[in-house]
Amino acid sequence: MAAFSGAVKIGDLNDFIAPSQACVVSLEGGKLGAAAAEPELGTVQLQQRPRGGGFSQTRPATADQAVKVSLHDCLACSGCVTSAETVLLQHQSTGELLQRLADPQRWAVVVSLSPQSVSALAALHGLPAGECAARLAAFLRGLGARAVLDLGAARHLALAEAAAEFVARFRASPRGAATLAAAGAAAGPAAAAAAAAAGGDAMDVDGAPPAASSSGDEAGPVPMLASACPGWVCYAEKTHGEHVLPYIATGKSPQAMQGTLVKQRWCAAAGLPPDGVYHCAVMPCYDKKLEASRGDFDLHGTQVAETDCVLATTELQELLEQKGVDLRSVAPEPLDSLLAVVPGSSGSGSGWPAGASSSGGDAAAQPGAAAAAAGSAGSGPGSTAPAPPGSGGYLEHVFRAAAWQLFGQRLPPEPLQTVVGRNTDLREVSLEVAGTTVLRFAAAYGFRNIQGLMRKIKLRRCEFDYVEIMACPSGCLNGGGQPKPRAGQSAAERLEQLELLYAAADGATTGGGGAAAQAQAAVEELYGGWVGGPPGSAAARQLLHTQYHHREKTVTATLSDW
Repeated sequence: MAAFSGAVKIGDLNDFIAPSQACVVSLEGGKLGAAAAEPELGTVQLQQRPRGGGFSQTRPATADQAVKVSLHDCLACSGCVTSAETVLLQHQSTGELLQRLADPQRWAVVVSLSPQSVSALAALHGLPAGECAARLAAFLRGLGARAVLDLGAARHLALAEAAAEFVARFRASPRGAATLAAAGAAAGPAAAAAAAAAGGDAMDVDGAPPAASSSGDEAGPVPMLASACPGWVCYAEKTHGEHVLPYIATGKSPQAMQGTLVKQRWCAAAGLPPDGVYHCAVMPCYDKKLEASRGDFDLHGTQVAETDCVLATTELQELLEQKGVDLRSVAPEPLDSLLAVVPGSSGSGSGWPAGASSSGGDAAAQPGAAAAAAGSAGSGPGSTAPAPPGSGGYLEHVFRAAAWQLFGQRLPPEPLQTVVGRNTDLREVSLEVAGTTVLRFAAAYGFRNIQGLMRKIKLRRCEFDYVEIMACPSGCLNGGGQPKPRAGQSAAERLEQLELLYAAADGATTGGGGAAAQAQAAVEELYGGWVGGPPGSAAARQLLHTQYHHREKTVTATLSDW
């Protein structure tokens, strides 16, 4: 026993419960064991959504038919769905998408492609990432899609909001204020401005107001925890509640921001009613379906979801196979531009850089080249490795922004080097000014590392200022909705291939040059034309931020865990 940490001995490691073990909603429409159990306090009234997303569990016609469950039935009770892939889902499926595509008079279907999904399909079909996205766009338009977008613009918005929120939180926190005051003389004018802001005027160095927090307009505490992973957020809401929720960043995920932009802005600019647009996102994770079903991501005052359907990468591949389509035989077509209907926009900014295709092709041909491309990186504790590239780049973007805006330190354009912690899914990076450590960031992937981090936060012993958290080991490129490695290919080789494909497409918009300037201009157009204010402004907080809820377990679910 001495070899195990306290976190392992006392932590809640109940990461999975079989679907029938403690579900509080039965196929008959009532609670399991309701006749024998004592009645619980509180009542729930189920109302039908206008889109057919209400309570609609159906009994199988025969005993050998699969049970189908709507995600809108989920009460986040920990009784059944902790990983969405454990249940066959009636809604948010290829069948639902095909029904909407077959009725173009009623529905305008908009499909958004995540870069992780495109990278996985590119590797599967031996294509460059940019070319794969273009061929997918042609395939989906052939089925009747009105527009095919990628998540590039929404992801840049998410990164900008994350950076603005962290800067505001750090300045407002006692630890941040003390650090800024101590480092002010060494860091120059930027640190002096930051120290003045921390003393009361919570304005950014570029004049942007601070980001909001879950408790209102007050800046939240540090460490700030990334919020893009729905598996992690659901776990925090159900297991840790108010002990952890204030630390989670309030900025929406790229998927949620894309839904907001499509339903609240794109529809209006295109002259389409939001309830007549069916927005489908292709993502690397099944838990993104649960995220899309959250009531927080419905249009305000309605039951119209901003993202109606989420397909995992494997589901899109199954659709290709169902239609008998070889993606390599599809003639590529450019993706639609989200910015094409922005007032005063140049119409650019689809998200995929023009030069990504050629560089991505090398990755498809050489699956083992990622390690060489990233530089020699060790895997043992204390070795150095580039920042994890495939989960959106929150660690690197927020760290670079904070280093400049808080301490006047411009970092070199090379990939950020991190120090490997106790395992390869725990990475750390720090910033020193005049020999003093002023920032400590980390990336923690997988529930093993999340459990340790939660214990530190509860004991108020967390040494980090910001943590990029993802529930899946190795991050989003290794999501549960991604295709499995090909025969003869190891999981590590497949991950290397995906990282190189992802980096080839992403590096052109983040590493400098014309594509990076184009991406920055696209973000500025979105903030000016649609958001109505800079990152962290009141307009941005209202449109691009959300809130979290402590979801208590029912007595039935709690007792069944024992």
